[in-house]
Amino acid sequence: MDIQLGRGKTARRAYGIDEIALVPGNRTLDPSLADTRWQIGNIEREIPIIASAMDGVVDVRMAVKLSQLGALGVLNLEGIQTRYADPDPILDKIAAVGKDEFVHLMQELYAEPVKPELIEKRIQEIKQQGGIAAVSATPAGASKYGEVVAKAGADLFFVQATVVSTAHLSPESIAPLDLAEFCQKMPIPVILGNCVTYEVTLNLLKAGAAGVLVGIGPGAACTSRGVLGVGVPQATAIADCAAARDDYYQETGNYIPVIADGGLITGGDICKCIACGADGVMIGSPFARAAEAPGRGYHWGMATPSPVLPRGTRIRVATTGTLEQILIGPAGLDDGTHNLLGALKTSMGTLGAKNIKEMQQVEVVIAPSLLTEGKVYQKAQQLGMGK
Repeated sequence: MDIQLGRGKTARRAYGIDEIALVPGNRTLDPSLADTRWQIGNIEREIPIIASAMDGVVDVRMAVKLSQLGALGVLNLEGIQTRYADPDPILDKIAAVGKDEFVHLMQELYAEPVKPELIEKRIQEIKQQGGIAAVSATPAGASKYGEVVAKAGADLFFVQATVVSTAHLSPESIAPLDLAEFCQKMPIPVILGNCVTYEVTLNLLKAGAAGVLVGIGPGAACTSRGVLGVGVPQATAIADCAAARDDYYQETGNYIPVIADGGLITGGDICKCIACGADGVMIGSPFARAAEAPGRGYHWGMATPSPVLPRGTRIRVATTGTLEQILIGPAGLDDGTHNLLGALKTSMGTLGAKNIKEMQQVEVVIAPSLLTEGKVYQKAQQLGMGK
């Protein structure tokens, strides 16, 4: 229902993940019976969780380890790993700099050119260790490095920007990336994003996307919503984009996954995204807290080092456990940030959902007090949900 903001301007109410709750149905099942498998492109994974293509989250080692654990990690092809042969001293600098000098340092470090030979090297390093080589670039980067990525044998290519659409207008001197043509000519599946609306999702699917990323600005280190004023809260965005996926499937018989990207911290957040219609999720800050993460306890977004208009910041997330603890347990924390797979399986069992498709059909209610109701002592003592 539209709400009148004032004369001549109406708005639709949109909901964030923190404003909804999942309702148990008529049955429950043992969590061990919950099937969390999903498919992206031609790759099946046990865990519907992808690590974001951020320099503080994924490097070669993380990509390999995530693959071994049944998930997926995406390497940023326009970041530190492909600008410097030895990224470690650069990552040390980023972790050590003060907050007042941070933006300038990032702009300086990311001014170093991307080296195609390092793109090829990183992809081969992941493959040689048995990992899934999923990589990411902006549309401009995809146009420039697509052939290198294909030649190196990557498994998945994520084309990502704050907003991606098939109707991009450019100055006459710049030829925009034709997404449909790019998807068609690439020998590997191409995932496109980000978007938040039914119409854009449908257009990206028609262009040949093997997956669509949903989310503009909710990320822990992202400042796009403050800098640009752009975004749609995730619960509504996911539901709208999932509707486009379903309509496209009805029309073509081709089922393409929708991936919720950004703003997810706990297992409960992941569960609610899937209940809103997502097939999988992409998360950054939860994995940045892993002992194996390259960020040294810090996390920053891909648009943070922009030389013109930074749309991200560096946040301290600390190191809270190993990647295995965070992803599959056993949990060492009680706040929902460890054993994300266990949380998903237990939630599915509580809701009676045997697989991801059934999880997408569970009842959802508007519940703005979900995270605060009855939690006075936890909040006062900064325990559990009150941290």
